[in-house]
Amino acid sequence: MTDTLLSAASPGSRNREQVRKGLRRRHRSEVLFRWAGILSIVAALGFVAILFGMILSKGMPSFWQSTLHLEAYFDPELIEGGPQPQREDSNSDADYQRAYSNWQRAVTLSNWNTVVETAIRAQVPEFEIETGDLLDLVTTAARFQLRDQYFANPDVLGQTMPVSILGSANTDNWLKGTIDRSQPDARQQLAPETRQLADQFLEQGIIRFDFAGHIFTNVDSRSAPASAGLAGAFMGSLYMMMVVIVLAVPIGVASAVYLEEFAPKNRWTDLIEVNINNLAAVPSIVFGLLGAAVFINYFGLPRSAPIVGGLVLTLMTLPTIIIATRSSLRAVPPSLRQAALGLGASRNQTVFHHVLPMTFPGILTATIIGVAQALGETAPLLLIGMSAFIANIPSSPMDSATALPVQIYLWQGNENRNFFEARTSAAIIVLLGLMLMLNAIAIFLRSRLEKRA
Repeated sequence: MTDTLLSAASPGSRNREQVRKGLRRRHRSEVLFRWAGILSIVAALGFVAILFGMILSKGMPSFWQSTLHLEAYFDPELIEGGPQPQREDSNSDADYQRAYSNWQRAVTLSNWNTVVETAIRAQVPEFEIETGDLLDLVTTAARFQLRDQYFANPDVLGQTMPVSILGSANTDNWLKGTIDRSQPDARQQLAPETRQLADQFLEQGIIRFDFAGHIFTNVDSRSAPASAGLAGAFMGSLYMMMVVIVLAVPIGVASAVYLEEFAPKNRWTDLIEVNINNLAAVPSIVFGLLGAAVFINYFGLPRSAPIVGGLVLTLMTLPTIIIATRSSLRAVPPSLRQAALGLGASRNQTVFHHVLPMTFPGILTATIIGVAQALGETAPLLLIGMSAFIANIPSSPMDSATALPVQIYLWQGNENRNFFEARTSAAIIVLLGLMLMLNAIAIFLRSRLEKRA
């Protein structure tokens, strides 16, 4: 009888053992999956931290640039034209404008390099150095800076006033140590005397690393790379984003509302939906080819203009906004539509007064995602000519301009890599800061709209 009970109990015991083994395997798999997810998140955050760390470590020093603090004497013997002409009652407007133009021309043609040289030599009167090597210490735009200061205040003629002049890109490289100091003189970018004078000025405090605010106020420069800035590229990107927001948002939202709420469900709408989904995956360079062929060659819009870049980026952004808006509309509970219709609201009133306001947070998120994606695009802008060198800040979307991503691309390929590698990282910081600001605004507005809803 005992054998009979054991034989009867053994199948149950085996089943329980199998269940325990299965549970142990399941628990082990859950633990492994959980740790795999945690490690994946840690690895992703680690790579992002490494990326941001490299960008910040390279780019932040560019926001502080070597600057010479000097005393400049505006020598009347060097500055042509004399005092600024004054308007007299006996002179006509034409006579005054002619005299003023002649004075400006004479001042512009003055030897401002000698004024800069004199200001530097006054700090080290016994130091022997050639004029060309001495002027290599400062940016080539120094003469224009002193000229503009004189135009702003002609009363300084014959006087001495403090000035702050940017060091040249090569001087900045030498003082920051971005160039190998052990290289022989033949491979150095500055003469030995210039390097010695830069070190001496740094020790004496004549050269200091000041905040480089000109990065945000100046345009790009090839003749004076030390004074190159992002103002032109920033305004070009701003005009393009204005075009994208004005065109892509209303067109995208209206298309999504029609397709989701009003369009009949047939083969044509299915075909349109498939094409919209396919457009979202089309490489951006294809949109650049389309923009060059249609907007520039066919419609004759100006090349390198933000209006063309904005239209191209609008085409790229539309699928993202349409898809995200339709997803937000689908997420609205059907009971809301039924309740509105049951209370006597029309189809339009149901959609625009009740359904659409519920989707504003999702639409806002889709808009910011699309605009942020468009803000970082480079390939389509290169094909419509926005890679050209532009020396002025655009005053309208129709003027020639470049964009922040294109400016980053151009600086990365500059021959003075020791200087522009860090300046490129600084431009990336500005671009990332702009994108983070857009996302922060989107999060704030979305939270406000969700509370209101």
